[in-house]
Formats: sequence, C-alpha cells, structure tokens
Amino acid sequence: MAVTADDLDAALSSVVASLRPATGLDWSTRAGSLEWDCWHTAEHIGDCLMSFAGQLVARPEGRFTRFMAVADKDASPAEVLEFAEAGGRILAATVRTSGADVRAYHPAGQADPEGFAAMGCVETLLHGDDIAQGLGLAIDPPREVCARVLARLFPEAARELATVDPWAALRWSTGRIELPGRPQLGEWRWRGAPLGE
Repeated sequence: MAVTADDLDAALSSVVASLRPATGLDWSTRAGSLEWDCWHTAEHIGDCLMSFAGQLVARPEGRFTRFMAVADKDASPAEVLEFAEAGGRILAATVRTSGADVRAYHPAGQADPEGFAAMGCVETLLHGDDIAQGLGLAIDPPREVCARVLARLFPEAARELATVDPWAALRWSTGRIELPGRPQLGEWRWRGAPLGE
C-alpha cells in the first residue's frame, strides 16, 4: 500500500482538472481558511513540491535546499496553476528516479521518496482544496490515493478512522475539518520518516 509517483500524478491531475475551469475567476480571493489568496496558494504548491524534489536530489544535512521557486508576478491564474503542476510533475519524476534507500531532510523526519510523494500529495490536495473553497468549488480526489497517503503519513489516524471516507479523514488529520465526535485539530504533524524507522 505504498504511496508512489503515480499517486502524486493522480492527485495533481485531480486538482488541476478541478481548478482549471476556474482560472477565469478572481484568484486574489482568500483560499479557504488560509491567510493566502488563491494565487499565492497555488504558487506555494509549486514551490513546496519543487523544494521536495530538491531535497531528494541534493540531500543537504539537517536543512532544506537554499532556493525558492516563485511564479512570475504577472502570471495569470492559469499560469500559476501550471507552475504548481510543473512543481508536482518534477517531484513525481524525482521520486521515480530516486532509490528506495534515499533519505533526505524534512522537519517531520528523514523522509524516503515515498514519504516525499505522500507529502506532495497532501500539499497538492489540501491546498488545492483551499483554492477550490476560495473560488466556491470543491475537489473530489481519488479516495485510494487519500487512503494510501493517510496510512503513510498519519498511521494512527488511518487505523482509528478506517470506516471514515479517506478524503474526510485526511482533511481531519490536517486540521481542516471536524468529524463526528472529533473536534477540528488545532495542531497536527505528519510522519515523514518511513514507518519502520
């Protein structure tokens, strides 16, 4: 039940397909409950996923690679969405070409390629959902991807919420929603390191 580059591709395709029809709307609108607007949230997705790829390639000790990827300031919503997708496809390609024994720094633990793929899925899906909410839309991600990501990054929640819709369980685990009998989390943390380490 490993998270793969194919899962990241599926998450990206789902989000891009949901948001592309809305690129004619005002992306200066606040993205869900975030402080950022939709445009900057999409830029963050691209930067974050390229940063994860940089970690797997350069593997600096105890820190992130020293770069920041930004979209052109005059990029249209369609172009900043393209930037986010490009970051994700670069991460997917990097995951495919990285050996399973590779470990790279993340504050949540020395992550392997599967961990970075899973974290990339969370960044894509949750921030894609934030953008969708800001634009009055909803995304409908592949539930099997959500289930694998939940099991990899939030193993306790995956066990405890086994009967809950995986997309709802993932949103709860990242502090986005409350579930019956479970208040919305004020703080949360995923597990970056492989489960056996």
